[in-house]
Amino acid sequence: MTVQPIRVLIAKVGLDGHDRGAKVVARALRDAGMDVIYTGLHRTPEEVVAAAVQEDVDIIGISILSGAHMTLFPRVLALLRAAGVEDMLLVAGGVIPDEDVAPLKAMGVAEVILQDTTPDALVARLGALVASRHPR
Repeated sequence: MTVQPIRVLIAKVGLDGHDRGAKVVARALRDAGMDVIYTGLHRTPEEVVAAAVQEDVDIIGISILSGAHMTLFPRVLALLRAAGVEDMLLVAGGVIPDEDVAPLKAMGVAEVILQDTTPDALVARLGALVASRHPR
């Protein structure tokens, strides 16, 4: 039996024009054997969800530096629900204040990866999240 690699969509949503961190994350995940799709800058929540559904990913990772995370993550979660998607994990990354971590998780974000997370810890955490999810 062949084990399928974890599929991850990395996205930058909104007007945030900084993607160095997203590219570093994408590279670390690829180096760990995951399939990674990077959407590029300035995507809408609708574009991100459409790409995630089309690519049938396990994880959507959205990196935000703009401070719009409390607006954009609920929108992405609502679009996933509207599309009938219940098995994709949404992970937040970027610059997110500590006080927003618990509210993001309460609304359905599977994990918040803070900027001081090492690549090895990131890979381990995403692997554990997918392993703990119900089989697809």
